[in-house]
Amino acid sequence: MAAYLSEWLSLLIRWFHVIAGVAWIGASFYFIWLDNHLEDPPEWKKKKGIKGDLWAVHGGGFYEVAKYKLGPEKMPGILHWFKWEAYSTWLSGTALLFSVYYFGSPGYLIDNAKMELSTLSAALIGLGFIGGVLLVYELLIRSPLARNGMAFGAVLFALLLVVDWALFQVFAGRGAFIHVGAVIGTLMVGNVFLGIMPSQRALVETVEQGREPDERVAQLAALAKLRSTHNNYLTLPVIFIMISNHYPMLYGHAHGWLILAAIGFITAFARHFFNLKHRGVYRPSIILACGIMTVILIGVIAPPTGKQAAAQAAAAAEAAGEVSDADIHSLVSTHCAGCHAKEPSSPAFQAAPAGIALDTLDEVVQHNDQIMQAAVNSQYMPLGNTTGMTEEDRKKLGAWLQAHK
Repeated sequence: MAAYLSEWLSLLIRWFHVIAGVAWIGASFYFIWLDNHLEDPPEWKKKKGIKGDLWAVHGGGFYEVAKYKLGPEKMPGILHWFKWEAYSTWLSGTALLFSVYYFGSPGYLIDNAKMELSTLSAALIGLGFIGGVLLVYELLIRSPLARNGMAFGAVLFALLLVVDWALFQVFAGRGAFIHVGAVIGTLMVGNVFLGIMPSQRALVETVEQGREPDERVAQLAALAKLRSTHNNYLTLPVIFIMISNHYPMLYGHAHGWLILAAIGFITAFARHFFNLKHRGVYRPSIILACGIMTVILIGVIAPPTGKQAAAQAAAAAEAAGEVSDADIHSLVSTHCAGCHAKEPSSPAFQAAPAGIALDTLDEVVQHNDQIMQAAVNSQYMPLGNTTGMTEEDRKKLGAWLQAHK
C-alpha cells in the first residue's frame, strides 16, 4: 500500500509541476514575444509616457497592448503580477525531487559502481550543487561580466558543463540529468525572486510616490530585463530535462553528460532563432545548424547495426561462452524480475515499470531491444546496480539477445 500511495503522490505532484511549468514558460515566451513586437506609438501616446504598443486579434476580439517607458500617470487599482507561475513550478519540482529521488527509489539516483552513497548523503550532495551554483550565478550576474552578453553566456555554459560532468561522476545517469535540471530551474526562479520581483516592486513604489525613477531603479530594471532574457534561453533545455527520464538511451549512455551538454546547447541556440525572428531578424541558418547538429548527435550515439553489430555479437558470444536458456532465466530472475514482473517483489513498484514484465523468456525476447539498450549497451539497468550485475552477466545477456532477434 505504501508503494501504491507513493505512486499517486508522485503522479499528483508531477501533474501539478507540468501545469505550473506550462504557465510559467508560456508567460516567459509571451512577454519576450511582446517586447520584441512593440511598435513605435503615435505621438499622442508618447505624450502619455507610452514607449511602445501593438495590436493583436485573439479569442474573437481585438487587443491593444501598451508598454510605458516608466509608469502610468496614476497607478491602476488592479495590477497583475507574474510570479506564482515561477514559484509554484519550482516548489512542485522540488517536491518531486524529494518524493521520487530522495524518498522514492534510490536506484534512480545512486549508482554504487560510481560512488557508494546513503540516500541522505546523496540528497545533501544534490542540494549542495543546487545551492552552490545559484550562489556562483548571483555573483556573476552582479559583476561587470553581466554587461557582456556573449562572454557571460560562455561562462555560464562552462559552469553548467562542469556541473553536468561532476554530477555524472557521482550519480546514476537519470539522477544526474534531473539534478542538472534542478540547478537550471533554481537559477531561473532565483532570477524571478532575487532580481525581477525586486525591480518591479521598486518601480511600482516609485510610481505610487509620484517620483521619477532614480539610477538605482533604472539599474534594477536593466538587470531584471537581463535575467528575464537568461530565463528565456534556459527554457528549452529545462523542458528537455523534464521529459528526459523517459529515455535511458540518453542518460544511460556512457557519455550521458556530453549528450546533455550538446542538447542543452542545441536547444538554447534554437531559442535564439525565435528571439531574433520576433525582432524581425530572420536567420534560418540557425535552425538548419541545429538540425544538422541533432542529426550528427543521433548518429554518434546510435547503437551498432549491420556488420558492426554482428561482429560485436560474435565477440560477446565468444567472451561469454555457451549461454543456455536456463542461464538467462536465472540471470533475469536475479537482476530484472524483482521490478519487471507482473507482481514485483520490490516494494518500490506495484506493477512492472513501463509495463515491461519479464517473468518468462518469451517476454524477454519480446522486449529484446529495450533490454539491449538499458542493460547491455548501457548500464542503466538494474537501477543503481543494487543486484550487482557484472560485466560478464551483461555480455551473456547481450549474446543471448542477439541470438534471439
